[in-house]
Amino acid sequence: MNDNHQNPAAPPSGCTPILLNLVARHGTRAPTKKRIKELDQFSIRLEHLLKYADDTLTGETHGSQQIPSWLRGWQSPWDIKKTSGELTREGEEELYNLGTRLRERFPQIFDEDYHPDVYLISATQVPRASASAVAFGMGLFAGKGVLGEGQHRAFAVISDSRANDIHLRFHDTCQTYKEFKKKREPALKGLLFPVYAEVSASLVKRYNLNFTEDDVALLWFLCRQEAALLDKTDQACGLFTQTEVELLEWVDDLVLHYLKGYGESINFRMGVPLLQNIVQSMEQAILMKNDPNIPAAVEKARLRFAHAETIIPFTCLLGLFLSASDIERIQREQPLEPPPKPPQERRWRGSTVAPFAGNSMLVLYKCLVQGSSTGKVTAPEEPSNSFFVQILHNEKPVSIPACNGTYFCPFEEFKERVAGPHLRHTFESLCTVKVTHADCPLTCRISRFFQWLFLRKGYKLHPCEDKDEL
Repeated sequence: MNDNHQNPAAPPSGCTPILLNLVARHGTRAPTKKRIKELDQFSIRLEHLLKYADDTLTGETHGSQQIPSWLRGWQSPWDIKKTSGELTREGEEELYNLGTRLRERFPQIFDEDYHPDVYLISATQVPRASASAVAFGMGLFAGKGVLGEGQHRAFAVISDSRANDIHLRFHDTCQTYKEFKKKREPALKGLLFPVYAEVSASLVKRYNLNFTEDDVALLWFLCRQEAALLDKTDQACGLFTQTEVELLEWVDDLVLHYLKGYGESINFRMGVPLLQNIVQSMEQAILMKNDPNIPAAVEKARLRFAHAETIIPFTCLLGLFLSASDIERIQREQPLEPPPKPPQERRWRGSTVAPFAGNSMLVLYKCLVQGSSTGKVTAPEEPSNSFFVQILHNEKPVSIPACNGTYFCPFEEFKERVAGPHLRHTFESLCTVKVTHADCPLTCRISRFFQWLFLRKGYKLHPCEDKDEL
């Protein structure tokens, strides 16, 4: 299809983008309340570790010269009274700039005045996701309104309730997945323990501080937060060697693989409502292009803002970052092998798949095919338009393994080979936990009935729960 031999990822001549589907993670955010509490408790533990070292170790064994000075008197820079996972200023700028770049990159799509039927913007009910949608929209529609010096305009952001959001919060509404995750997490901790033990032993030897495996996990979290939010890599990150950093990054990728990625089919198959919604939007766009007399507004973009728990499964549904043999395995619902341990190379990295403001885009193109006998491009009104799908990940075109590794997949092939194996399933068949009377006593069945009743009415059962979502 692509006649551009210089750059196979470039749109072929005669092709025009007509619909864009965006799935984006929220921008950079502050730590959640749960994590801030852990850091506050760690500052107290750190005092005890330092006092123990001062009281019990002397001379050369003390190693006080080796202890980084910032550890003494360290306090968490995040105040639990002022922050709890909200979007930061950097996060706002990330999404605002993304909106600006997409408007410039796809002028054929963003050439109309805003209308909710043309540009549908949705987000989860988590504040950092909806705030990301607002920041993105401000960048996308800047200069197109009458509000303030920036000539902004109002636009709508819609959300499903947390209890019923199967498109963007399937990780929280799929009961089968929640049961699977609950059972898998203890075994996963056992798998990760030797790595944390190896790193903690090195830190103890290096600094003469009795860091435990839990301390290592928290110091690694602090390292990532300082680097992302404070642009600081000489404190917590400075405690680790480069080899240790690579090991801990690999541990993060293992967790994502087993709980959110290719490690189990339920991790991503629960996202079929999102994939189905995107396929249906493309079918509708094609119908409108083939029959311009249909009296309805022409939708040009669906713009969604959610979480890493949305982005990672979605990239797996698309089969990104895989070989052809891997594609066959996941379509047979077989889990893939975990990413190899350093120093071996790995293609699947969490920092690449779902960074803050990370995104996947599916762009539908209308292309004028070559005439079979004349060799000329056919007229737009003739029924010879072809439609192709391009995938961009973090704004960069990526090949589509399930479509022979091409960058532009014919829509019908995309439906059959990329989406089809997943869309044989429904959310209900995948996510309904089948419980027998033997497994669930009377009190259990009564509890489940009231849960079903409240969820059906859209009530949130645990409004105060502080989930450590990504």
